[in-house]
Amino acid sequence: MLEKAIKKIKDEMEKEKNPYVKVIGDFLLNHLANDPGSAEQILADDKKTIFKSIDAMRKAAKRAGSCAMLSDAEGYAVVLKYFGIKEKTNEPIKKSEEQKIRSSNSIKQKKIEEKSIEFKVDLDDYLDF
Repeated sequence: MLEKAIKKIKDEMEKEKNPYVKVIGDFLLNHLANDPGSAEQILADDKKTIFKSIDAMRKAAKRAGSCAMLSDAEGYAVVLKYFGIKEKTNEPIKKSEEQKIRSSNSIKQKKIEEKSIEFKVDLDDYLDF
């Protein structure tokens, strides 16, 4: 059953051109590695797809407020809920995933530090007194 779930995810990742399908697919593959029992929920309904789980995230973000954003953890929680998978609260992140996250964060921080952006707002041009 695990092999079928992995195949379903990988097939959709190859088929869809949307880059977010690959991101969510990688997340689901990592989740399956930590919780092989989740394969049953991924296979339970053939109509459930990674692409549709992204739509579920979009809808959840709209409900979250005017900003229409979710954190990574919130987004992944929506995906798991969409597939009917109960989230494990203490699920360990694989070292490779943890390293990717740290690397990504340090790159983002470096880019922020490299860019010195001056922010200036002058409302005098817009106000008529």
